[in-house]
This record gives sequence, structure tokens and C-alpha cells, in this order.
Amino acid sequence: MINLLLTLPVLLALITAVVLYVVRASLKLTEWLSVLSALIQVLVCCTLLVRVISSGVQSVAFGGWEAPFGIVFVADYLSVAMVMITAIIGMVAVIYAMGDLRNKKSYGLYHTYFHILLAGIYGAFLTGDIFNLYVWFEVMLIASFGLMVLDATKTQIEGAVKYVLLNLISTLTLLLAIGLIYGATGTLNFADLHTKSSQIAVGTQQMIAVLFFFSFAIKAALFPLFAWLPASYHTLPTGVVALFAALLTKVGVYALIRVFTLVFPLTETSLQPVFIWLAALTMLTGVLGAASQFDVKRILSFHIISQIGYMIMGLAIYTPLALTGAIFYIIHHIIVKANLFLIGGVLERKYGSSQLRYLGGAYQAMPGLALLFLIPAFSLAGFPPLSGFWGKFLVIKASLEEEYFLLAAVALVVGLLTVFSMSKIWSEAFWKPLKEQVQPACEIETKWLYYLPIITLTSLTIVIGLVAEPFYQFAEVAAKQLFDPIDYLTAVLGGLQ
Repeated sequence: MINLLLTLPVLLALITAVVLYVVRASLKLTEWLSVLSALIQVLVCCTLLVRVISSGVQSVAFGGWEAPFGIVFVADYLSVAMVMITAIIGMVAVIYAMGDLRNKKSYGLYHTYFHILLAGIYGAFLTGDIFNLYVWFEVMLIASFGLMVLDATKTQIEGAVKYVLLNLISTLTLLLAIGLIYGATGTLNFADLHTKSSQIAVGTQQMIAVLFFFSFAIKAALFPLFAWLPASYHTLPTGVVALFAALLTKVGVYALIRVFTLVFPLTETSLQPVFIWLAALTMLTGVLGAASQFDVKRILSFHIISQIGYMIMGLAIYTPLALTGAIFYIIHHIIVKANLFLIGGVLERKYGSSQLRYLGGAYQAMPGLALLFLIPAFSLAGFPPLSGFWGKFLVIKASLEEEYFLLAAVALVVGLLTVFSMSKIWSEAFWKPLKEQVQPACEIETKWLYYLPIITLTSLTIVIGLVAEPFYQFAEVAAKQLFDPIDYLTAVLGGLQ
């Protein structure tokens, strides 16, 4: 049963993509098959989550080839949490797309690419070896590029080209690192690399670690390698960019956490000071970029970069509390960031633009949306008792305990500047009166397709904030498994470790 359960998220997503491609001409059938598959994915991932919590780390070897020689999928607390949140975001994105993308000429293909992208993300989180991590990255890249260029304008094509070029550099670097580590150890399995990587000559080990870091830093949009993100995300339809904003950079963060705990423990490399500085610079440049923008999508795109800095801050400090905070923050941010983009999409749909000078009066026109905006906006800024407060509290507390006072100060300042950016959206889009010469573009049809995903994600933000203890405990166990991976090694290698 566990063999099927571990592979089902990827398998179901790929099968759904094939079926949707075949029936793409029938829009109603495409929609409901897509929604049904997304709902089943949530149930499957929830079952897998319960299985991991109750029975510990789970693994499956394909074709009877046991690790380290065969391909394995592994679900520990971190990976199963990422799979679960991916399923939730996939479900709300598919529902939102039914309202947002229906007027697109290639609408049927959007759902096909959605599920291919989800398959790549599931695979990246579940894979137990580093070469297949590369394979799933490529699946994600192909699907995301496909979503970018469907019915694309010239601006969207330009953004997509920048996105692909930088990601190809990341891919080539990752392949080089994989080749070097295989040549040095004779294995690509994460669990096997845990013991064998320490046998690599120090100079070679440092070089491979730097290559992995550079590759994943591009995918995670770390300073100064984030140019692809603000250049491309703001050009995309809301139904697409919400999925991208929530998940794509988090796969890069996940890869950094996995490699620099399991393969090259960060404190055993010379990279910890680099991580510290880049976390601070990523936070600062992202939030300053957001503060300088006057377009809702651009502001939110730069805030993705800023908030990635908090996650890397948790990894850089490299204590159980800091890593617990990083994991908690990842889950919070995926939900909040997707939600803010969805809300921005409703504004864009209503007024025909996401530029602040063309917005206004949304508080009077859509008071429910105004309230739904305030909750994730306050959470992103770190207001208690919402989910963002707890994530920031944990990483800042960890930085103070380790006497990284400057890093803690940067994190606090970035929080204040985040309030400024969110206040700018509130005052310009919701509070100020709409200019007389600017008229709303259209009334929003099928409002429930827009509001149901937003209400779902807002509710999750409130629940995580008000009932934080079980989520904290889960993140704490996930961090402990990363620092002491004996359960992971046993599940994958058994008696071979």
C-alpha cells in the first residue's frame, strides 16, 4: 500500500495531464476532471501525511532495485509537509483558473500544464536521489515555460525568456555538481551521500558544495540571482502566477535545506557566513524593491524575494530552533503569498489593471475582499497572532540566541518595510476614492470561483496563527529529522547504513 501511496501524487498528476490533453477541446469536461484530480490529490496527500506522522519516515524503491542502486521516493516530515501544501495550492489554483483563464484561447492546455507542473513539484519533494531531483526540476521548467508562453503577449515572452535563460544556467551548474559528486562517491542517493560525502577531499567537497549552492540559489531567487523573478512574474495571468509564487522558489529552498543538512551539513562547510550575509541581503533588496514599486503584482513579486531571505536565515543560523522557524515560515509563506496574488487578481479583473494609479475605491465596492486582503497582508508583515508572526518570531529568536544581532535587526527592519508596502496597496487600491476618469473594467462573473480559493487560504492563515502549537511541533520534528537523519537513513538504506 505504501508503494502506491508514495508514488500516487506524481502518478495521478501525470495521468491527469495526459487525459486533460486528450479532452482539451471540451472545456467543461477539462475543468471538472482537473478539479476532481486536484481534490483527490489533497485526499491522497492527507493520507500520506497521516501515515508519516503515525508510522515514521516512509520510502519505496522502484523496480525492486533497493537503494543506493535504484530510484527511491522518500517521505519524511519535511517532504510530506511540502507535498501536502502543494496539493492544497494546486486545488485552489485550479478552481481560481476556472474563472480567471476561461477567456484564454488555449484554456484547455492551461489545466494540462498545471498538472505537469504539480507532478514535477511532487517529484522534487519526494525523490530520494539528487539526479532525479534534477529530472523533476526539468519537468517543472518545461511546464512553467509552457504556462508562460500560452497565449502570451510580447512582454510575457520577454519575461519567459529571462526566466528560462537563468534557469538553464542553474540546470547546467546542477548537472556539473551531480557529475562531480558521482565521480567522487559513486552514488547519487541522498541517504548514501550522507555518509560518503565526508570521504571526499576537502577542496573537492567545498567546490561541489558551492556549485550546488549556486544552482539552487538561482531557483530560490536569492540575492543577487533573483532578476528572473520580478522580470517575469508580473507579466503572467493571476491563475498562473499564484501557483508560481507559492511553490517554484520553495522547491529551490527545499533543495538547499535538503543538501545542506543531509549531504553537506552547513557548519562543516565554509559557506555558513555566506548564507548569513545572503539571507540579510535577500531580505533587504527584496523589500526595498517592493517599496519602490507601484504595481500590485510587482510589489508582491519583490516580496517573494524578501520573504525567501527569512527562510534562508533559518537555514543559515543552523540550529534546531532556527530550522524549525524556517520550515514553519515556508508553510506560512506558501499560503499567504498565493492568497495575496489571488486577491490582486480580483482587483485586476475588476479595474482592468494592477497598477495602483488605476485602482481605488475597492473598500466600498468590495468590502469582503478588503477584509480578506488585510488578513494575509498583516500575516506577511508579521502581525500577531497570524501565521507570519510565529515564523518570524522563531527565526529572530534563534538569531538572538546565537548572537547574530545584526541579522535580527535586518529581519525586524524588513518587517517594518513590509508593513509600508502592504499599507501602500491598502491606501491606493482600497481606501482612496476611484478617480472619476477611471472606470471599473467589468463586473466579475462567477464570483465564487475567485472567492472560494481566497477564503480557503485566508482561513488556513488564521488557523495556523491561532492554533500554532501543533504546526510548531510538526516543524520541530521535521527539523530534528534533518539534524539527526537516522530515521531517514534507516527507511532508505535499512541495514546498509
